[in-house]
Amino acid sequence: MHQISRKRFLRNLVIGGTAATFLGCKGNENKTSDGVPNINTNKKFRWNMVTTWPPNFPVLGEGCNLFANWVNEMSGGQLTIKVYGGGELIPALEVFDAVSSGTAEIGSGASYYWAGKSTAAQFFASFPFGFNAQQMNAWLYSGGGQKLWEEVYTPFNVQPLPGGNTGVQMAGWFNRDVSTIEDLRGLKMRIPGLGGKVLKEAGGTVVLSPGGEIYTNLERGVIDAAEWIGPYHDYNMGFHQIAKNYYYPGWHEPGSTLEIIMNKRKFENLPANLQAILTSASARLNIWMLSEFEAKNAEYLKIIKDEGKVNISPLPQPVLDNLKILTLQIIEDIVAKDPKSKKIYDSIKIFKSRMSAWSKLTEEAYYQNM
Repeated sequence: MHQISRKRFLRNLVIGGTAATFLGCKGNENKTSDGVPNINTNKKFRWNMVTTWPPNFPVLGEGCNLFANWVNEMSGGQLTIKVYGGGELIPALEVFDAVSSGTAEIGSGASYYWAGKSTAAQFFASFPFGFNAQQMNAWLYSGGGQKLWEEVYTPFNVQPLPGGNTGVQMAGWFNRDVSTIEDLRGLKMRIPGLGGKVLKEAGGTVVLSPGGEIYTNLERGVIDAAEWIGPYHDYNMGFHQIAKNYYYPGWHEPGSTLEIIMNKRKFENLPANLQAILTSASARLNIWMLSEFEAKNAEYLKIIKDEGKVNISPLPQPVLDNLKILTLQIIEDIVAKDPKSKKIYDSIKIFKSRMSAWSKLTEEAYYQNM
């Protein structure tokens, strides 16, 4: 990276501080000959939004409703969005296809759901021992991640934007003690994505089930453990009533990014002002959702602690060390077979190295003195 002179830096600070966002309105198709955005406020647009979340689901579904309201307000009703929960208009896991084809103009989900379409997609949601929310946002907005994300989705006619983050999750609820890596052998756990592949390599069995079935499966012994998100959702789903151990940290999902995805052609054909509104509303949703999760999880962690019925414990360091080794092996295998994944992971490794050095002097040092 080239160095910037102090004089140039200060000049840019004065004249360019508000000149750019991580995603601009591309091309000149929505501008007049003198470069002024061509805003046609007479034409109105009606979009359908499909989501992977149940209707009005706390935080995740609520956030989509807020997003639609913000877009309506900022556009003065020029663009209205009707939100459909998973299963209301299409099945939850068909969101990407619906947006890609134009059946729906916009959607909300998580990119690791689409790993079957592109192996590289999952790196834009979360992966074991990856970025936390703050680092993920830094990589996407300011470290080249957004451009790479667009490269992966463009062949599918999909435009992605960050649209929420869970923050660091909990490792999950367990009906057995985990003291060594050997305790994961034979463990039946509900855990998706790369985290599930790591568990399988450790000798566990991955059982995929939707959120609505986790409680029953834990209660009946179909699974021995399950991860979901964090104290707020976990408590309200009743997991504390049937599992005795609540382990942390969420090594498998340290900062899960949720996404707003739009049909690329329909997005680019919108007037410039509506493109900007959608981009701004997505960024607002990204901040709101992380803030909501942080506040709610802190509140419900206290509730769980005060009730005193659950063992809240850290996974032993040797267990985490072994899981990290397995994670690196799995990722190395993925990038060796998929050039797109390699390109993305190379970017992640470089950025993560810089962030780790910085975080040790700031976040880590501060937490040790809180």
